[in-house]
Amino acid sequence: MNRRLLIKTLLGLATSIPLGIKAASSLNAKGTVLLQESPLAGFQYYKGAVLWQQLREGQILRLVREKLNSFDERAVAVYWHDQKLGYLPRDENATVSQLLDRGENLAAENMRLKNSSNPWERIKMKIFYIS
Repeated sequence: MNRRLLIKTLLGLATSIPLGIKAASSLNAKGTVLLQESPLAGFQYYKGAVLWQQLREGQILRLVREKLNSFDERAVAVYWHDQKLGYLPRDENATVSQLLDRGENLAAENMRLKNSSNPWERIKMKIFYIS
């Protein structure tokens, strides 16, 4: 069995087992599986602070693989309306980067926005696999 088929099979099984994996709230398409929830890394270095007043929970975010990133070989940037907000944290991007490298369809959504002085607490997002 090749890796792509294995991943699709496992994700298909996961949707039938009640282990906290649930369909996306605004990404309600059939075949959508929640992969992970992660904070946004680098909020303070990109457009997060400038765009803060426009951000809302439930907004769709775009994930962009940065294979040539000199700081992290598995870097996955997070964008909202073509503005970079930051990255998936380095210790949480292995699976997402591999899936993006394989051409799998992934999406992200603002899950929680918190007005905090700690940039790691500002944005929490959900990452979804869409079959």
